[in-house]
Amino acid sequence: MREMLYKYLFLLIFFIYGGTVSSHAQPPRTLNYPERPIRLIVPFPPGGANDILARLVGPRLTSAWGQPVIIDNRPGAGGMTGTALAAKTAPDGYTLVLV
Repeated sequence: MREMLYKYLFLLIFFIYGGTVSSHAQPPRTLNYPERPIRLIVPFPPGGANDILARLVGPRLTSAWGQPVIIDNRPGAGGMTGTALAAKTAPDGYTLVLV
């Protein structure tokens, strides 16, 4: 039961929040994406709900993609610090943000 709940929670979060990131990101230029580690920015302090979700999702993405997913907590200004950092990165698909 708990595993099914995590599965649906995972899908719900990525369908809801994935659209906000994908509007900024461009499709990868190569067919063997990802070629290097993925950075997952969490604009809230460690130990919060978003951080826990990122740490649950990170290992699953690592196993699915074959590249490490690095959780990067950037708290401050109600989430604006980490979100602004994600907005300023190159739109290459290697930086994701979980808001």
